[in-house]
Amino acid sequence: MNTVEIKIDSKKGKISKELHGHFIEFLGSCIYDGIWVGEESKIPNYNGLRKDVVDALKRLQPPVIRWPGGCYADTYHWRNGIGPGNERPVTYNENFGTYELDSNQFGTHEFMRLCELTGARPWLNINMMTSGTEEMREWMEYCNREDETSLAKERKQNGAEKPFGVELWGIGNEVWAGGGCMTPESYANEYRKYASAFPNFISLENGGKPKTEMKRIASGPDGNKPKERVEWTKQFFQELGKFRRPPLDGYDLHFYNWNLENLEQKETEFDERDWDLVITGCLELDEVIQEQAALIREGIEALPEEEGFFKTPKPDCDLIIGEWGNWHGAAFSNRPALYQQCTMRDAITTALTLDILHKNCESVKMACVAQTVNVLNSLFLTEGETCILTPNYDVFNMYKVHREGLGLETVGETSDKTFIFASEKEEGIFVNLINADMEKDQEIVIAFSDEVQYVSGQILESEDPHDCNTKEEPDKIREKTGKAPSRRENDFAVRLPKASIQVMHFVRK
Repeated sequence: MNTVEIKIDSKKGKISKELHGHFIEFLGSCIYDGIWVGEESKIPNYNGLRKDVVDALKRLQPPVIRWPGGCYADTYHWRNGIGPGNERPVTYNENFGTYELDSNQFGTHEFMRLCELTGARPWLNINMMTSGTEEMREWMEYCNREDETSLAKERKQNGAEKPFGVELWGIGNEVWAGGGCMTPESYANEYRKYASAFPNFISLENGGKPKTEMKRIASGPDGNKPKERVEWTKQFFQELGKFRRPPLDGYDLHFYNWNLENLEQKETEFDERDWDLVITGCLELDEVIQEQAALIREGIEALPEEEGFFKTPKPDCDLIIGEWGNWHGAAFSNRPALYQQCTMRDAITTALTLDILHKNCESVKMACVAQTVNVLNSLFLTEGETCILTPNYDVFNMYKVHREGLGLETVGETSDKTFIFASEKEEGIFVNLINADMEKDQEIVIAFSDEVQYVSGQILESEDPHDCNTKEEPDKIREKTGKAPSRRENDFAVRLPKASIQVMHFVRK
């Protein structure tokens, strides 16, 4: 039986709550039917926003929600989504096989209302591919201007008296592919223009400082291409270092756990080999984060010192994982587009990914699961009037206890399918234990470097790893109270059922 010691006086960085962020866009039924049903719908709603989804999302206390994309942002014009609903234009969405009319009933105000109801911080991604800097500036003016400009007045006429105060702005999306097929050089040149065009919203009443400090988030590389992602980041920062440089606050890398070996295989049908391939695939993100964080540091350090009095300081740039999650091949042919059922396999990889983010909390500051509703690695599936919480929802709920905690060092060997993470904050010490073995139970001994006592625990498991929550059985997999570990002097023996996730709570004596 393996023993792992948790060194409770050896801290490893603060876990940003924004590592538990969410991503939504108009793909498949993520927005329409998933989040937006309209005020006239028989499905209970908050002015058109689906009540069951909003209420359940609010319980998770989402720290940030990203919208409108994703690839959808590349063709989205924000003016189509404001004003009276019956006057909004009907457009067409061709992104990722959606192929549906877009009524534009879910727009800026509806998104801001979703963020307000759930307590989330909004992250808006601009249209860099089929728009320009003028449209970007006007959207920012509409959202954030307090002074009585025409755009601020228009926002008020549309129902928002106060500015939205949007701080997070993505400049382009996946510009290396559908976002423009750019090179690092061409994107860096475009980024310079867009980042420089930001209005600053300086307020004389606020001592000449802006009331809303807007953050510029650059489009990072394709995290799934090992050679390309390294060269992209190196070349982007090299280009940024030529002559005067614009501000840079974030660098948005996307990483999907591709499961594309058999595109005909349903996401609920897999054997042990298939299971292991997906589990192993998600673990690559650990390497990607460490690699990219190092490249960002090196890129910033290599930036030359500028001449003269008005020098631009070197950027304090955060690595962000703007999209992550399992992408099973069946999603390409599923309808609605990219619809994906979530089994215990998806719950395990969701937990493993969150723990990778936790362990690398000094290197990555924000992340968004893709996507929140009805698409890919979702937390919600909707079917008519039914809202189904997937096992991924329970993982996010169980893991809330780590937000703003300090990561703890763990020492010792586990089996290659057993994973552990621990953090501490005022409420106590929280320990995650994941058994990623599809067939076998595991056992582990947890030792602590000081006296602690067990308080409580939660577990997520199912007898059959293929299980999922459906309209007929919406609670087939739900978190429940876990069994207390066996106390052995100053350590604890824990049984880990196959394909399970546990969170245990301890306190210092």
